[in-house]
Amino acid sequence: MASRHLSRSIAMQSLYELDFNELSNEQIDEIIRHNIAEFAPNSIQADFIEKLTKGVLEKQSVIDPIIEKCAPEWPMEQITIVDRNILRLGIYELMFGDYDETPPKVAINEAIELAKAYGGSGSGRFINGVLGTVYREMGEPMKNDNTEAGRERRENEESLGKVDNDEKEDNKKEDEDSAEKVDLRLDEKK
Repeated sequence: MASRHLSRSIAMQSLYELDFNELSNEQIDEIIRHNIAEFAPNSIQADFIEKLTKGVLEKQSVIDPIIEKCAPEWPMEQITIVDRNILRLGIYELMFGDYDETPPKVAINEAIELAKAYGGSGSGRFINGVLGTVYREMGEPMKNDNTEAGRERRENEESLGKVDNDEKEDNKKEDEDSAEKVDLRLDEKK
C-alpha cells in the first residue's frame, strides 16, 4: 500500500476511533501514535497523518454543515461512522488542502478508495456523489490542471520559491499514481 494512501487510512481510522468512542479531541495525539505504531511503525508520513487528522478536527464545524447540505437525505447521525469520517477527510483535502500536493480529483479518488476498503457496499458511490457535489459547488478547482496553463502555473510558483519542490512533487507523483488506478466517475449520472 502506498505510504500516502496508508497515511490517509490511518488518519481515517484515528478519526473513526475518536468518533466511535465519543472521545475528546484532546485524545487525538495518543490515538494517532497508537495507530501509527499498530499499522505503520516505520511510517515517514507521520506529519501528513497528523496534519490530516488534526486539520479535520479543527475544521469540523465547517465541514459537517457541508456534508449536511450535500447529502440532505442523510442526517449526520444516520451516516455510518466510517462514511462520515471519510467524507470529513475528503472535504478537508478538497477545501483546505494544498492542491499542488494533492489535486482535488486525487483527494476524491483517495476517499472513494477508503470507502471501498472500509465502508459498506454502497459507500464508494455515496462518497463519490457527496464529494463530487462539493467539488462542483467549489467551482471545480484545478479541473484542467494537466493543461499547459496548469503546468506553467506550477513552474512559476516553483521559480518564485513558493513550492517546496522535492517533497511536494514526490507526494503529488505518489497521489497521481494512486489516482490512475481508479476512474473518478465524477461526471457519472446517478
